[in-house]
Amino acid sequence: MSPTTVILPQTATPALLPAKIPARSNLNLRHLPTNLRTFPSFLSVKPISAKPCPSFLRANPPQNYIYPDPNPEFAAAETRKFKEELTKTLSREKETFGDELNAVVNVCTEIFSEFLHKEYGGPGTLLVEPFTDMMVALKERKLPGAPLAARSSLLWAQNYVDQDWESWNSTPEK
Repeated sequence: MSPTTVILPQTATPALLPAKIPARSNLNLRHLPTNLRTFPSFLSVKPISAKPCPSFLRANPPQNYIYPDPNPEFAAAETRKFKEELTKTLSREKETFGDELNAVVNVCTEIFSEFLHKEYGGPGTLLVEPFTDMMVALKERKLPGAPLAARSSLLWAQNYVDQDWESWNSTPEK
């Protein structure tokens, strides 16, 4: 039996070759290209450093953004606007709210006003909890249309509160 020539790809490393070739092996290293007979220098094995990563590779800790405190003047103005718009929106549903429309709007306005005065500090601070509280409070008082009123309130707030805050704070004071 004649020796077999083994052609390995350029990326072959000595780790893929047997450490000791048996005497009767069909693998003949003399027929390998010279660059595969020795361990390629570009694939040299270096020990992994126990040193920590350089500082430029480390992730920066998250920056804490501090939201501004609620603005009482903005909260009062936005509450008035909210009450007017919610009354307009819910008055289209006369069969749902009937004579209880003002009571429903007052409950929603009270909860929304409290949120604006205590927690809302600008874009990024509009929460869903006040609107959930609206629905719970309306259901507890057995007022009609609790889901519709809470959903309408939330949609209005999502569409207008952050924009109103931006315009409120961008106008120069006189």
